[in-house]
Amino acid sequence: MSETLNTPSAQLPGGTWTLGDLSVTRFGYGAMQLAGPGVMGPPADRDGALAVLRAAAGLGISHIDTSGAYGPRVTNRLIREALYPYPASLHIVTKVGAVRDQQGGWPPARRPEDIRRAVHENLEDLGVDTLDVVNLRLGDAQGPRPGSLAEPFETLVELQQQGLIRHLGVSNATAEQVAEARGIAPIVCVQNMYNLAYRQDDELIDELAGQGIAYVPFFPLGGFTPLQSTALSAVAARLDTTPMSVALAWLLHRSPNILLIPGTSSVAHLRENVTGAGISLSREELTELDKIGHGGMSL
Repeated sequence: MSETLNTPSAQLPGGTWTLGDLSVTRFGYGAMQLAGPGVMGPPADRDGALAVLRAAAGLGISHIDTSGAYGPRVTNRLIREALYPYPASLHIVTKVGAVRDQQGGWPPARRPEDIRRAVHENLEDLGVDTLDVVNLRLGDAQGPRPGSLAEPFETLVELQQQGLIRHLGVSNATAEQVAEARGIAPIVCVQNMYNLAYRQDDELIDELAGQGIAYVPFFPLGGFTPLQSTALSAVAARLDTTPMSVALAWLLHRSPNILLIPGTSSVAHLRENVTGAGISLSREELTELDKIGHGGMSL
């Protein structure tokens, strides 16, 4: 990684956060949507997918989230094609612990041999000798599931000790699994489902903030069922913006350790997301929005 980004990260909403020794923009980019329908196969518009990645880097975004399971192995290869040699300030966060089946499912793959294979595939497809951050994906497509993560996480620690991984994190994890991981080795981030309406991790976010650990919400805009709320729409109308822009801005206001990785396959939508996340919300507006996730407003 020998080049630098041209756009100061301070121009992006939320400024920066540090993942271990890696400084990243709090507004990042999630690459999942660059794969084909159902996150399977190549994109319908390959040139468009490459353009989105280059636009993200051009905006100064220095945190790209991906996984070898996307495609599978599609988004990582697109990232390499679009951005290699990577700018010195660009950091790529990937996930291991799940694969894709012929039906488009996400079966777990957390045996030691699965973890080692996935890490080496990520290294190959991204074209790097060391992965910046690797999250261990737990649970299943329905959410976190209880159970020990010791065996797969200890395998990641071994690979880290071999110099193949800089930093570790967990994804789709319970609070107990986060604590177990931290008892085995330091982690720099937790990636779970969280948004304005889905607030199960409120306590965990605050705890992690006190420990200097990032929290990265996936489905920040509701995922396959976009957020809908009369309160959200009312605030957006008063600010002359979109509900999704308000939802992104609320996440950055929620806690300084929250990093955003909204995904899109459109350059225009990417720029819209960046602008929307920079909206300033008043104390009154934040109070009104907080009621959505605490049962005070109907969705």
